[in-house]
Amino acid sequence: MTQSISRAFTTLALTALSASLLVSCGSLGGNKAAQRQAAQQQAPNMGVNSYLWRASLETLEFMPLASADPFGGVITTDWYASPEAPTERFKANVYILDANLRADALKASIFKQVSNGGSWTDASVDADTSRQIENAILTRARELYIATVDSQ
Repeated sequence: MTQSISRAFTTLALTALSASLLVSCGSLGGNKAAQRQAAQQQAPNMGVNSYLWRASLETLEFMPLASADPFGGVITTDWYASPEAPTERFKANVYILDANLRADALKASIFKQVSNGGSWTDASVDADTSRQIENAILTRARELYIATVDSQ
């Protein structure tokens, strides 16, 4: 019994390590869709809420993914500049703080920089922006949960 638990833990750890390596290869020019898919597939076996995890990745899919840690529940994006506003760029950090699907189990931090003659300087972000991102993630997480419950 102890050996089977040990084997299961080892398999889980190796799978998660593989997924983490796939996701962290994003800065090396890997396939972004494959990285996100690998990150999404690992969440159900981790200590974070899988609906919040998947919803966070889906909500931020327009931004380049810098890292995704399904053990700690941290998703970090790289800087993203919209084609409509190339002189400003944004970065997001999402923290999933609980294994339950609850509003207080999610924290989003948004960072902004503006271009000043070729260099980027930090700028303030409206506090409502983080709330809007959190609400979008929570709405998507609820949709995923409802779709799962309805299909059973």
